[in-house]
Amino acid sequence: MKVMTEQDFEAHRPQLRAVAYRMLGSAADADDAVQDAWLRMNRTDTSAVENLGAWLTTVVARVCLDQLRARRTRREVHVPDPIITEESGPDPEETAVMADGVGLALLVVLESLTPPERLAFVLHDMFGVPFDEIAPMVDRSSEATRQLASRARRRVRGQTPDPDPDVARQREVVDAFFAAANEGDFEALVSVLDPDVVLRSDGGTARPQLTLTLRGAQEVASQAALTRQLAPFVRPVLVNGLAGAVVAPKGKVQVVMAFTVVDGRIAEIDVLADPERLRDLDVN
Repeated sequence: MKVMTEQDFEAHRPQLRAVAYRMLGSAADADDAVQDAWLRMNRTDTSAVENLGAWLTTVVARVCLDQLRARRTRREVHVPDPIITEESGPDPEETAVMADGVGLALLVVLESLTPPERLAFVLHDMFGVPFDEIAPMVDRSSEATRQLASRARRRVRGQTPDPDPDVARQREVVDAFFAAANEGDFEALVSVLDPDVVLRSDGGTARPQLTLTLRGAQEVASQAALTRQLAPFVRPVLVNGLAGAVVAPKGKVQVVMAFTVVDGRIAEIDVLADPERLRDLDVN
């Protein structure tokens, strides 16, 4: 039997990080979970393991499940960690795998699931892991695990809008939003927002006044109009593969904004304004 090596592990790292990020909503926590899997592989006799990828996925999933259960005692996080890439040039493969098909709006809904529901949904619906392999991780039968995923799927479909697929078109709408904010044009702001738009902002413990949730075009437009002084410092980026922005007065990033554009209007805005988490993301 083959002894597994670091090279074998590295071949699976992008997929493992993608699983962990969808489970935890945090790039840093995802890296920790993957590192834990690496340590466990080194401590375990894997000579009889026939499918290392499946075995490692199970290890990472169990680590993530434990972390999710431990979060009951933590501060609520309103906006998950974004994956930020520049609009020009190819994305690094590992970053692309992390962000592919998982916008912040989806991650917010995943945060509302129970840990077993989230695990069943992520592993089965996003990575095609069979229910009979997931069932032992959540101490349920295959049929009960299927029901977990089904409940999660209904919630995800009911609460997560499907963004417009054309990123260039998304960018046009987001640019129109910032142009209207910069000009203080309230009516123009309202026109680019879905009537039921949701804005979520997370300022962390350092900026609690920026932790809020607003609903409706009038409310969100009013908030945007108040921050018009920041509009000149907006730099376009991709946030989890969708049109987004960083706001960096004097070159220091203060805010990351993710937009979900549906049918030519902004349906959701997720804002990360927590200085500590922005430092951890190493946004330039």
